Amino acid sequence: MRAPRLFGPLLAAACAGLLAGAAEATPGLTELVVSDPASGIALYGYDPVAYFTDGRPVLGRRDIEVEWGGAAWRFESEANRAAFLSKPEAYAPRYGGYDPRAVARGVAAAGHPLLFRISGDRLYLFRSPEDRDAAANLREADAAWPKLRRQLIEN
Repeated sequence: MRAPRLFGPLLAAACAGLLAGAAEATPGLTELVVSDPASGIALYGYDPVAYFTDGRPVLGRRDIEVEWGGAAWRFESEANRAAFLSKPEAYAPRYGGYDPRAVARGVAAAGHPLLFRISGDRLYLFRSPEDRDAAANLREADAAWPKLRRQLIEN
């Protein structure tokens, strides 16, 4: 198992303005994949494969996009798009991009693509740096996710 990679605290602090904007753009409670409500783009345009290959969020290109899971996904390269299409569940954020701490409480609260962690070869998105550092919530979120997922589907 690979050691978890954490997003740098200085860069996370620099993204405070972006976080404030994302808080206003909260997805509806019927979305299985968190996406920008205005554009339908998952991860607010960040390439899901780049988290694994580059170890950091990288914006995808408008001309390299694919629809999956009810959202549009962007990629920085054709190779990343091909990797995603070969196994999208491996690259898409766990819990559809909802914050694991919130999921553990049974709440669908969107994570932010700049506050991430890779753990157990899965991508997790968080609402705050404090939530990201609370890795113990992953087990609780795993237990709570099936029920929350059913609620999202039924709404």
